[in-house]
Amino acid sequence: MESRLAAASRWTPRNLAERLYVQSRYFRPGSLHAYELALVLVAIATALRVALADWLPGTQFITLFPAVVATALICGMVAGFFAVAASALCAWYFILPPIFSFHLVAGQALALMSFTAVASLDVLVIGAMRATIVRAHNLNSTLKTVFDANPDAIILINSHGRILNANRQAAKLFGVAANELIGGSIESLLPERFRELHVHHRENFMNDPRLRAMGIGLELSGRRADGSEFPVDVQIGSISLGEERFAIATVRDLTQQNALARELAESRRQQDILAERERAAEELRLWADAFQCAAIGIEISDPKTGTIRFVNPTHALAHGIGVEQAKGMPVADLYAEEERARLPALFETADSEGHVSFESRHRRQDGSTFAVEIDIASKHDTDGTVVYRLASCRDVSAAKLIEQQLQQAQKMEMVGQLSGGIAHDFNNLLTVIVGNAEHLGEQLNCRPDLRHFADDICQAGERGAELAQRLLAFGRRQLLQPRPTDCHDLLDSMEKLLRRTLRENIEIRTAYDPEAVVAFADPAQLESALLNLALNAQDAMPAGGHLTLATGVASLDEHCQGLHPEIMPGDFAMIAVTDDGEGMTPEVLARAFEPFYTTKEIGKGSGLGLSMVYGFAKQSNGHVSIYSEPGLGTTVRIYLPYVPTKAPRASEPLPATLEAALRGHETILVVEDDPFVRSSVILRVESLGYQVVIAVNGNEALLKLKTDPGIHLLFTDIVMPGGISGWELAERARRIRPGLPTVFTSGYALETLVEQGRAPAQSIILTKPYRKADLARRLREALAVPAPAPVS
Repeated sequence: MESRLAAASRWTPRNLAERLYVQSRYFRPGSLHAYELALVLVAIATALRVALADWLPGTQFITLFPAVVATALICGMVAGFFAVAASALCAWYFILPPIFSFHLVAGQALALMSFTAVASLDVLVIGAMRATIVRAHNLNSTLKTVFDANPDAIILINSHGRILNANRQAAKLFGVAANELIGGSIESLLPERFRELHVHHRENFMNDPRLRAMGIGLELSGRRADGSEFPVDVQIGSISLGEERFAIATVRDLTQQNALARELAESRRQQDILAERERAAEELRLWADAFQCAAIGIEISDPKTGTIRFVNPTHALAHGIGVEQAKGMPVADLYAEEERARLPALFETADSEGHVSFESRHRRQDGSTFAVEIDIASKHDTDGTVVYRLASCRDVSAAKLIEQQLQQAQKMEMVGQLSGGIAHDFNNLLTVIVGNAEHLGEQLNCRPDLRHFADDICQAGERGAELAQRLLAFGRRQLLQPRPTDCHDLLDSMEKLLRRTLRENIEIRTAYDPEAVVAFADPAQLESALLNLALNAQDAMPAGGHLTLATGVASLDEHCQGLHPEIMPGDFAMIAVTDDGEGMTPEVLARAFEPFYTTKEIGKGSGLGLSMVYGFAKQSNGHVSIYSEPGLGTTVRIYLPYVPTKAPRASEPLPATLEAALRGHETILVVEDDPFVRSSVILRVESLGYQVVIAVNGNEALLKLKTDPGIHLLFTDIVMPGGISGWELAERARRIRPGLPTVFTSGYALETLVEQGRAPAQSIILTKPYRKADLARRLREALAVPAPAPVS
């Protein structure tokens, strides 16, 4: 029924008029067809009037009016006036008597003019009406076009909820034809669960549109003809026509919008996750860099297996292993044998308390050990299980060595102060004893049998005074009169004294620096110190040997200051006394400067000779060092303030251009058994641009020479444990790699080594201690020697 009503509503007079003339495209106003239609209609009307002449008496123009009206309605005002003119001519010629003549009788002109006026007025009225209808139609068409072109569904509803009109988008959205929507209930487009509530909201809106209750704060859904539902957004407005009120609803499908919103929300969530992951990755990179570049050793271990999971390069290098090699190793393997028994208790403390700190000794791959400070933190899971242990290890062997040296220096300082004080008081006592003994001897001139007792007392007092003088020298309380002293002249004068003083089987040799060496020191005390050293050397060579006196200018740098903090870096005049006697063991060497310490038999030494030398050097703002190897001999070097006699020597820091020229890129095999010295050598060699391969003894060095063909030079200590000396190592190395350059290093005097036949004269030897500039020169000098041609 509703469909039929809707169809009938389309056949209104207005719609018919639109179909007849408003929508006509063939007889457009102003076109030729419009004028043709006007002539045809006028001709038909004229013919009809002529045919009905018998039934229409007089001069009636009734049949012509419809032609004019039809022309004006269909073809517009211009064509209508054209039809009026044509009708007037036809009436004049065909209708008004006499017919077929343009002659008018009395009264006919007035009738014709009246017709023309009335017809023209009709054309004006109809034309104006037609123009209004056309404008309304065009406006309606435009609105209809906009109505249908709107991307949202638009539905016009009356107060009873009936759909009066809907655009194409509404039909498409709800899946029905547009004509099926019109006349239907708006609630039919909603899911059943919303319909009852919607009726209430619609009635409230119609009563008071300002409420706009529909859709506010709700998630609305529409229902398609197939029963499927989809989310919608509804905007409602109201219009009033007379007494009736209508509602117009704009419905928008939110399916795609919601999908896009979900995709956007998901995209933002993914971006947030990605950004968070990037931040986490950046943080992990920072932690990884900190782990890799940390100056202390870091170790992560598995508490279940007791093995290492990760170590940083610092930790691996300190133990002489690779980072990958360390993975999977038992943690206990890094500790010295004597430390392993207490590890379980320490780990248990770390696990229970979360943290433990202690000192221990770690073991390198070569078997050597070093002191470390360790801090272990245990990481627990939520259930209290230990996930991993994080250990930070700091190599304190250098600090321990410096601490021991400081303690030794402090001990020597305290002993020196005590000895100096005792010697001072002892001298006072000896003054009384010797003075009274001399006076008593004078009184006993007449009693020779008693006088010799007084003489013995005087001699013992003098020996006591000499002993006290040595104590004062060690305690740095003797009276010094320093002045510039030419070391060559002083040694020349002492050489004669020493030849008369030492045994005949002691051969004295000299090795002076080509340049003058002037020290700022007390020459008398320096002579006394050198005499003490010569006598000690004689005692170390009971079967005879060689005593070498050498001079030079030595530069002690920050590295030497690190070993001996009391030394001020700079140039020093150096005098060395070398013997090829029995040498000292490490235990004896560690106590050599202590007063009253001696390895000689009772009555053959007071133990104050080296102590006096030590005190004299320190009181003179200098230094003294001993290098000794059992079976090789001993070298004692006295360093005294240097008095320059000309421009700075070559031992000064190198200019930038020269230093660059002395750098290199070759690979050097460093062989050194002392871990502290080894680390210092590695640091210096690497700072010159070289690559370093490390070995701690001769056997390890030979193995690395066999496996690593990229080694360009051998840098080895001369005296090493393990049964292979530096000389023997060099010989075996040349069998493996003929022509391999070698640089030796030793604390023993170079000249003596050459004289004893222990080193070829052309050997390149660095005497400890040495400066970086000397190291750079010696390395380039060795690498510059061409390798011998192969024997064909």
